[in-house]
Amino acid sequence: MNQPEINPHLRGLYAITDPDLLPENQLIEAVEQALIGGAALIQYRDKTATEVELVRRAESLASCCKAYNRPLIINDRIDICKRVNAEGVHLGQEDNAINEARSQLGPHAIIGATCHNSVLLAEQALADGASYVAFGRFFNSHSKQQAPPADLSIFKQVENKIPLPKVAIGGINLDNGQSVLDHGADMIAVIHALFASDNFASNNIAKKAKAFQTLFNH
Repeated sequence: MNQPEINPHLRGLYAITDPDLLPENQLIEAVEQALIGGAALIQYRDKTATEVELVRRAESLASCCKAYNRPLIINDRIDICKRVNAEGVHLGQEDNAINEARSQLGPHAIIGATCHNSVLLAEQALADGASYVAFGRFFNSHSKQQAPPADLSIFKQVENKIPLPKVAIGGINLDNGQSVLDHGADMIAVIHALFASDNFASNNIAKKAKAFQTLFNH
């Protein structure tokens, strides 16, 4: 399969929303602050919302991201991605197949794949037409407590096998983020360390996002 062109936004801070941290009345403001701080990519992830809520929030996020010329990725839902004209989807191993998403969304869509700690899953994602592969969790995580652990050595293992951007997720913060990049990650996906309620209350989301982005300049 011909691989899609690598999107220039697939490097930097990958901000992922969490409804436990961001109720609807804070969602857009928080994401806009992340974008102001330089977040390269936004993923809307919500496992508990109703269909109506998902569409409404995704539409609002799509408008917000377009205003800052940054891609919006929808977790799991190809149908909602199409409905709100988002730039792509992120798929777990239990979600729709990557090749089905590519077929429905076209060659320019950003399609991410969860690969946990597996070279084999990353190779399959590459073959199926993924735009990036995501590994983790690497540290104790507020949002992904049940995810299987991963080792940072996975980036070296796939370095010459997977010519796609590589995302690290799971417990990443400003204290350990540089070590993750040093091991070979192209993006660091952050939930709690960016969108925690104390960051919102103190208007620190943009500041935190900028600090994460600064790690990529080293």
